[in-house]
Order: sequence, then C-alpha cells, then structure tokens
Amino acid sequence: MPETPSQVVAGLGLTLPDPGRAVGSYSPVLVDGDLALVSGQIVVRDGVAVSPGLVDAEVDVATARSLTRQATLQALGGLAGALGNLDRVRRILRVAVYVASSPGFVRQHEVANGATELLIQVFGESGRPARVAMGVCGLPLNACVEVELLARVTE
Repeated sequence: MPETPSQVVAGLGLTLPDPGRAVGSYSPVLVDGDLALVSGQIVVRDGVAVSPGLVDAEVDVATARSLTRQATLQALGGLAGALGNLDRVRRILRVAVYVASSPGFVRQHEVANGATELLIQVFGESGRPARVAMGVCGLPLNACVEVELLARVTE
C-alpha cells in the first residue's frame, strides 16, 4: 500500500509549520469545492523576512532555493490546517514562485525547483504541477521569494 502524503512528510523528517494567520485582508487558504488555493508564503522569523533582498545581488541562488522549499512547506502546513491533513490533496495543479531578482538575473527556474522538488517528493507524480517562475522587483517585507499553490482536494 502506498504511503500517504502525511507519512511521506514524517518519513522525510519534516514538520509542517502551523498555519499562520493572515496579516492583511485576505484568506491564507481558500477551499472551494475540490480546489484549495494557498496565498503567497514568505519565510519570516520574528516578523522579519529571512534572507531579505534581491536574488543574485544580495541572496545567493542556493539560499533562495532553500527558502523556496521552506515557503512551500509552510504552504503545505496551511493546506493541512485547512483540510485536517495533507491526505485529502489529490493533485498539486499549479505552483507560482516569485523571485525578487536583481537586474539581469535569469535563473528564477532554478530557485523554483526548491518548491517543485519538494512537492514531487511528498505527492509523487501528483505533485508535479504546472509552474510559474517569475522575477519581480520586490516582495512583501523585502522577502527574496514567495510561493503560492493551487491543489485539487477531496471534498
């Protein structure tokens, strides 16, 4: 019998962060029928973005990729909180990774792999989403990366 996503997460030695509260006028996770959308996740410690700044100029690619993985783990924590557990996730449909990029930086796709590789580890081929890896001039709290995702879930 295949492992459930919750079992895979535990087997990887990962702990899903508690779902955070909205710090604005939005829903951190919105579930509508068989779709769940997780709002943009940035990695914050004590109210401050971890490794703030532009990727390439102030944050190296490896650090940004690691933070992308952590932001994706936060998104999974939000999903688990909204759904009761991750085992209701049937497919990750789309992940968007926004990378605060220095001028001329063109390796956003490498940063985004931190998200998609984790999703594939946890959900197998059902975790291989459509993806956006977009360079932007800035993100909230000067974060270097932000991750949002869309999943199909059981009702």
